[in-house]
Amino acid sequence: MSKPLASAIAATLFIAGFTAASTTYAQDAAQAQAAPVHAPQAWVARSDVNSKILLEMQAQFGPESASTVGLSAYDSKVTDLKPGIDERTRQALVDTKAKLVDLLGSEKDTNVKQDLNILIASVDQQIEGVDLNHKYLLPYQDIGGLIFNGEFALLKDDVSAQRRAVAVNRLQCYVGKAPGCTPIIELAKARTTERLAEKALIGPYKLDVEQKLANSQHYADGVRQLFAKYKLDSAEAKAALDAMDAQLKDYNAWVRSTVLPRARTDFRLPEPLYAYNLKQVGIDIPPEELMKQAQLEFVELRNMMQVLAPVVAKAEGIQATDYRDVLKALKKQQLSKEQVEPWYHEVIGKIEDIIRREHIITLPQRKMQLRIASEAEAAAQPAPHMDPPPFINNQGEQGTFVLTMGNPSAKGDGQQGYDDFTFKAAAWTLTAHEGRPGHELQFAAMIERGVSLARSLFAFNSVNVEGWALYAESEMLPYEPPAGQFGALQLRLMRAARAYLDPMLNLGLISKERAHEVLTHDVGLSEAMAQQELDRYTFNSPGQATAYFYGYMRIQQLRLNTELTLGKQFNRQAFNDFIIGQGLLPPQQLAEAVRTQFIPAQQQKNH
Repeated sequence: MSKPLASAIAATLFIAGFTAASTTYAQDAAQAQAAPVHAPQAWVARSDVNSKILLEMQAQFGPESASTVGLSAYDSKVTDLKPGIDERTRQALVDTKAKLVDLLGSEKDTNVKQDLNILIASVDQQIEGVDLNHKYLLPYQDIGGLIFNGEFALLKDDVSAQRRAVAVNRLQCYVGKAPGCTPIIELAKARTTERLAEKALIGPYKLDVEQKLANSQHYADGVRQLFAKYKLDSAEAKAALDAMDAQLKDYNAWVRSTVLPRARTDFRLPEPLYAYNLKQVGIDIPPEELMKQAQLEFVELRNMMQVLAPVVAKAEGIQATDYRDVLKALKKQQLSKEQVEPWYHEVIGKIEDIIRREHIITLPQRKMQLRIASEAEAAAQPAPHMDPPPFINNQGEQGTFVLTMGNPSAKGDGQQGYDDFTFKAAAWTLTAHEGRPGHELQFAAMIERGVSLARSLFAFNSVNVEGWALYAESEMLPYEPPAGQFGALQLRLMRAARAYLDPMLNLGLISKERAHEVLTHDVGLSEAMAQQELDRYTFNSPGQATAYFYGYMRIQQLRLNTELTLGKQFNRQAFNDFIIGQGLLPPQQLAEAVRTQFIPAQQQKNH
């Protein structure tokens, strides 16, 4: 998947599936409701000093992501697309690795050493990514998306007014109206043009380019709407917005005339690139083994849905017995835009009551945040998602569960084309996944418990992030109403399908047409959602979708092994609290922490 290398490095801070998004609560309300941030342990503070070496290096090339995680010093800066970006990025990574290796050699603390190894592994992976992208891919940038996300990082309700004002400076830099800034479209053109003659490089996937071109106006409109919302209406702001519109039109015309002729019609990446994608999201087994495990899970889940279908039909007054028909009937219970938030808040309350009654995990006292995505956000990320809070200099900001009502890139209007998240039964498992006890608690715990930056930012991958969210779904499933359980199984069926369809497509083992049939007929996705899934597997983020199932499997295996060791001493709430308290440790290191810390502590407690 072709994308700016500097952005690719910055993206290690936020894996696909999480995008910048605004919140509905003012900053003072967020601070009042947020749980107190604990003072970090001494080793965490020392570890964070090491992490900032890598963080500052990355921020030089991708300052937008640095802003998102809380480094305000980079708010006016933009992605580096200047000449020699590949070589300069690689050298900076090599130099940073040398510093971290030196620190590792003299470090005595076990926890700090573990974090240094996380940082070094992250650098190694980034160097590999720079080399592979440079070797195989013609550079191509989605400038509309880059500008929107860069502005969106600053234009949120829970970002201070002082920082929001700097969004004008950042836009001025994007369009070349700030001192020392060249219009970013000119830099992007130059990076592509200088390598056009290298015929061995593969161009971006044609459908990907066309989708980005189609989204460009959504992004431009989204930036204007944000400037209007926060009353950034100075003469300088208006001039920058007008320049953005003109430059994006110019860039899009150039992409059509220069990039599209080099675009490829085969979505498949060279095998080394796809293998790298799998490793980057946390898959550490061969894709063939992953496919076998996911296929078995898919068959079992389909059977479970068929067993549950008559129960759901009876409870909901549905005249059907096949699980596919029951799902179609449930999807008819669609919520309007005015009904969605009240319904989800009602479900959130019920879920929290269950969590407390069943002692599943420790809940904070503050309320969970939820809002509906704007059209520009939905174009950038059509699926519901969690907008994480800043990890650095957090002043009480919370993560927000962002619910999408439609996909602006899909054919037809959003609500008719995209019915997968706005029917009543879907609210249960989506809330468990994106909200509580899923991502919202996961990210809050990392901030409020003082988890090190190495474990919150640089160990961040889809396996350890999404694995917890699916595990959270399974923790809630036994207590949900039949329709909610049915919706939970359907979404888990989709995750199993992902874990074998994605590699099968990218290894040439199945056609897009057959994969589409599985998603619409067996999984029961809408046409728009099925197309989004196929886009995800083939060009938006090849390999990433496999991580949900694999991460879930690893946590469930760890849970079972812990139960086998502790027997009657096993405490579910203590286990779950411990897991999210570890941040985003990779599966092997998480298992080691459970074995050496959690299990001995529980054994001692019970003797």
